[in-house]
Amino acid sequence: MLRKMAGTVNWGTATVVGVFAGMLYGGSKEAAASVSKDAEVMLKLGSTPDKREQYRLMRDAMEKRFIRVTRGSIVGGVRLGMFTAGFYGLQNLLAEKRGVHDIYNVVGSGSATAATFGLIMPGSLRWRARNVLLGSVLGAAFCLPLGWIHLKLVEKANEGSSGERGEAKSGVGAAIERLEGNLKKKI
Repeated sequence: MLRKMAGTVNWGTATVVGVFAGMLYGGSKEAAASVSKDAEVMLKLGSTPDKREQYRLMRDAMEKRFIRVTRGSIVGGVRLGMFTAGFYGLQNLLAEKRGVHDIYNVVGSGSATAATFGLIMPGSLRWRARNVLLGSVLGAAFCLPLGWIHLKLVEKANEGSSGERGEAKSGVGAAIERLEGNLKKKI
């Protein structure tokens, strides 16, 4: 079994988290956008004296809203899930091929993933080329500070596990002990 390099992210877990975060974002965005549609339905309800017609209008509005929010959730989940899978998959591939996990893996995967998603956006060939260039630059610019922060956090997390203590602890207990030790040093 291959040993995972320190700092690399589990691709499958990150993808699942990305899917659920995308579903939450897409559904809430569609729910917020459908508020104006609800106002139109309320205006129609006030002008309709027939109770059956009011019931039908409300039912149709609720069904349409449910479909919009569900569609937004699914589309958002697929989009962010695909982006997350591509980003972390490429990052782990770069780390494995280069033999080191550093900031260049994060920047390279962010740039390549954003450029790829710029390529698959709808539009003319010129518009797509612009999106690829813009995605590549913005992906690298956005991932540079995030990659640096991530690597510093990994270094900080691995600080206490390098054999300084007699017993090997991992997980939450070790993180709490390291935090306590750092706080005691400062006091």
